[in-house]
Amino acid sequence: MLSVAGHRFASLATTTPALRMGLVRCFASVTGPFQCPPLPYAKNALEPHMSAETLTYHHDKHHQTYVDTLNSIAAENPSIAKKTLEQVIKTETGKPFNQAAQIYNHTFFFNNLGPGAGGEPTGKIAELITRDFGSFEKFKEEFTAAAVGHFGSGWVWLVADDGKLKIVRGLLNLVGVPNDSKLDIVQGHDAGTPVKDSKAPLMNIDVWEHAYYIDYRNARAQYVKNYWNLVNWDFVNKKVAEAGL
Repeated sequence: MLSVAGHRFASLATTTPALRMGLVRCFASVTGPFQCPPLPYAKNALEPHMSAETLTYHHDKHHQTYVDTLNSIAAENPSIAKKTLEQVIKTETGKPFNQAAQIYNHTFFFNNLGPGAGGEPTGKIAELITRDFGSFEKFKEEFTAAAVGHFGSGWVWLVADDGKLKIVRGLLNLVGVPNDSKLDIVQGHDAGTPVKDSKAPLMNIDVWEHAYYIDYRNARAQYVKNYWNLVNWDFVNKKVAEAGL
């Protein structure tokens, strides 16, 4: 079974024809062991906050390129071809890790957004945010500051660690960092992902320039501000449940 962004599905040999047409997330295919998952909404569904042009380039070109590159690597390395995406992330370094992490990060990001979404959270995630950050506004301010202030390309994540939520700095240096038992906002440089450090990802934002430059040019702060109009809190609550919080 392969699991990406919380979705589990079988190998190609056991799927139905409908599944083989690409109606599910990242499954094995005749072109390689990894495939670019389809967007869960139409490309214009996130307008005016994120344009169809941005999603076309972001998903169909950037995301697809990571998949194509990893499949090329897997074609020359049978051991990688036999691994799931998460296994590649946890066991490989260098180029294989970078491609696999970016596939995972982007799949998560696109599912983390939704049309008609945004606003304040409800359900369990709302309770946890209040518990660990004091209020949604304080959490929003801290997450926004992390995203706007992140130097260079990368990702910012809200993660669960030891049963609680956190925001921490420098994802790639987390090994050995003391666990303070709260929800974390994690900054990951380049292809950094919390999966590498066995943290439970709950939500993320892509702060690579390709995520916003078409719509916002160099105004990352405006992109991050509008991100809050797109957060799919139902998806976040699903990740909370999967983390057992």
